[in-house]
Amino acid sequence: MAVQERQSLAEGTVDLPEPWRSAAVTVVLPTYNEAANLPVIVAGLLALPLTNVRILVADDNSPDGTGGIADELAERYGADKMTIVHQMDSDLSHAPKYLPQMLGTLLASDADVVIGSRYVAGASLATEWSWRRRALSAFANTYVRVLLRLGIRDVTAGFKIWRSAALETIDVASIRSNGYSFQVEMNYRSVRHGLKIVELPIHFAERRDGESKMNLRVQLESALMPFQLRRRAR
Repeated sequence: MAVQERQSLAEGTVDLPEPWRSAAVTVVLPTYNEAANLPVIVAGLLALPLTNVRILVADDNSPDGTGGIADELAERYGADKMTIVHQMDSDLSHAPKYLPQMLGTLLASDADVVIGSRYVAGASLATEWSWRRRALSAFANTYVRVLLRLGIRDVTAGFKIWRSAALETIDVASIRSNGYSFQVEMNYRSVRHGLKIVELPIHFAERRDGESKMNLRVQLESALMPFQLRRRAR
């Protein structure tokens, strides 16, 4: 593919071939205090050259009014494009432009899961990240990967595309983890079931607005999760 063609595809300005173009895709946007970010990411997703994309916003009672904005967007775009559940990331760290590429990789490689990865060749992190934040993220991934022997570079990634059959295989409804550690449990179950996982390099940008939800409690839960999963496996 020529450089110009690749650029056009990344920007969502070209038509895609079938079954790529009309594949049924539901994008789940978990939100908490993303009032400024949500309209931007929704517009970006619906501008992609994917004709059968639906958006599911799961808002965790955001005090900044994200839920109300989500309802307004759903009314504007229509129920066939957006569904809202009021019950966590739409911080624009994950660019919508990667979605067609991830979907194409899923279809072409017959993968069960494609991960938008921060830690494979060709990937990059926001320049705004401090050395401490980079070190913590790298350590967390290495720690989990070694303990659980997952063979995945970015085990805590939240940017993924799943086949619906894969979610049924791992019995996603029975996931027990809370917070960010549920990503680890889903990866662990996927590996144990022999699912095919492909990692695709992305640029992980700094969030545009709002604050990170990573706190000490979440960090401790994530640190304990590998041991809990190993115990359950026995």
